[in-house]
Amino acid sequence: MSDTTDLEGIRRQLAATIHAHWKLFLAQGILMMVLGLLAVAEPNIATVAVTIFVGWLFFIGGIFRAASVWHSRHAPGFMWSMLTAILSIVLGLILILRPLPGVLTLTIVLVAFFVIEGVASIIGAIEHRRHLRSWGWVLFSGIIDLLLAFLIWDGWPSSAEWAIGLLVGINMLFFGLSLVMTALAARQMGDQPR
Repeated sequence: MSDTTDLEGIRRQLAATIHAHWKLFLAQGILMMVLGLLAVAEPNIATVAVTIFVGWLFFIGGIFRAASVWHSRHAPGFMWSMLTAILSIVLGLILILRPLPGVLTLTIVLVAFFVIEGVASIIGAIEHRRHLRSWGWVLFSGIIDLLLAFLIWDGWPSSAEWAIGLLVGINMLFFGLSLVMTALAARQMGDQPR
């Protein structure tokens, strides 16, 4: 019984937090929708931008990992950990300096991302359906993610040049829409009894 009470308390706290920051959710949702529309309008540019961004993530992450591993160089597995850090740095540099060859690989990574994000959104929507009126929008966003994953996989490799930019744009558009709808629903929650 205590677990149920704790879960209800957490759910109420989550709903109160979303209500308290609904303007932030709204602003983020609008920004995501605008960026999504820009990516849909120029998918080739968005594809290169996403590839370069991922390259920077690998590069910076690899540097931090190498520094962290170096500080614990006497720990077991030091060489393997340092090797993965160096590989991350090298992969990042390759994606930054030569983004077009990395597009094919990133397309497959994007399929995995959309599948994971879609499943997580669907599960989250189902779990929060009693507490958020916008749960249907979150569910819809998850279904769109799974559909996008299928479309990428089905058209690979010929559509890789434009698919990442276009599909990331569509994903950002619908994710932004779900944030806007969540913000608007949270704004109306006010002091309603829960």
